[in-house]
Amino acid sequence: MASWTLAIGLGGMLGNLGGGLVGQFLTWRALFALMVPLAALLAVTVALTTPRTERAPQHRLDPLGTLLLTAGLVAVLFGIIEGPVHGWTSPRILTAFAAGAALVTAFTAHSLRSRTPLFDPRVFASPRLRSTTLGLATGFFGLFSLFYVNSQYLQGVKGYGPAVTGMAILPLIVGMAALPRLAARWAGRPLPVIATGLALIGLGLLGVSTVDAGTPYPLYACWLLVVSAGTGLSMPALTLGVATALPPHRAGLASGLGTSAREIGAALGVAVTGTVLASHPDLSHGMGPALRTVAVLVLVCTAVVVLGHRDRSGKSRTIAFNRERVLSRSARH
Repeated sequence: MASWTLAIGLGGMLGNLGGGLVGQFLTWRALFALMVPLAALLAVTVALTTPRTERAPQHRLDPLGTLLLTAGLVAVLFGIIEGPVHGWTSPRILTAFAAGAALVTAFTAHSLRSRTPLFDPRVFASPRLRSTTLGLATGFFGLFSLFYVNSQYLQGVKGYGPAVTGMAILPLIVGMAALPRLAARWAGRPLPVIATGLALIGLGLLGVSTVDAGTPYPLYACWLLVVSAGTGLSMPALTLGVATALPPHRAGLASGLGTSAREIGAALGVAVTGTVLASHPDLSHGMGPALRTVAVLVLVCTAVVVLGHRDRSGKSRTIAFNRERVLSRSARH
C-alpha cells in the first residue's frame, strides 16, 4: 500500500512537471496527444506483466446495476453542479436530486434481488468497511478540491506561467512520496494514523483557504505540505483497511469498492468546489469560501470515520465473515 501511494505521488510529480512544460512551450492539445502513445504503451505492459487469475464462473457482469448506480450518481452530481445556476429549489435541480435518490434506491433493491449483483450492499454490515470507504472518499474529496483550484490560483492570481506552476505544485507530492513508508511502521494501529492524516488534509485546506494574491509562496507551499502529509499518512492505512475488511476471497470486491470510493470522492470534491466558486464573482473571492466549505466537510467526515472504525478486537472482521457465511447459505438455497 505504501508503494501504491508512492506511485501516485511520483505520477503526480511527473504529471505536473510534464504538463507545465508542455503548456509552456507547446499547445495544451499536445498534452492530450502525448498521452495516447503513453497510455497504449502502459496498457501493453500491464497486459504482458499482470498475473492471470481464473474468474469464478458465477461472477458475471451486471449491466442493469451499473446503469442504475452510474445514472444515480450523475444525477446527484448534476444537481450539485447546476444548483447555483438554476436555483436550489428550481424544478430541474429538485428533479435531479429526486432522480438520483430514486435510481440509487432502485440499484439497492436490484442488488439485493440479483444473484450476480455489481456488489451486494450487505457487505456494508462491516463497520470497518463503512468507515474506511468513507475515509477514502473523504481524502480524495479534499485532495481533488485542491487540485481544482491549485493551478488556477497560481496562474490566474499569482501570475505564474505553466512551467513555474508545475514546479510550484511539487510540495503537494512530497508527503505522498515520503510518508507512506513511515506510516507503514504504525500499521498495527491504523486508527491514529487515519485520524491524523485526514485531519491534516482538512487543516491544510483551511490554511490554503486563507491565501490571496499577496501570500508569499513559501507559506502557500507549507500548506500544500500539510495536505500532502495527511494524504501520505492516511491513504495506505485506509486502502489496507478496505482490502482487509472482507474475507480474502472477496478481495476483488474490496478493491473495487475502494477505487469507487476514491473516484466518487474526487468527483464530489470538484463538484462542491465548483458550486461554491460559481456563487462568487471570480476565483480570488471564491477560493477561500470553497476550500473552507470542503475543509469543514472533511473534518466532519473524519470524526465519523474515527467513530466507525472500531475493530480493535477484530469485531468488524468477524461480522464480515459471518455476513459472508449467511450470504453463501442464501445462495445455495
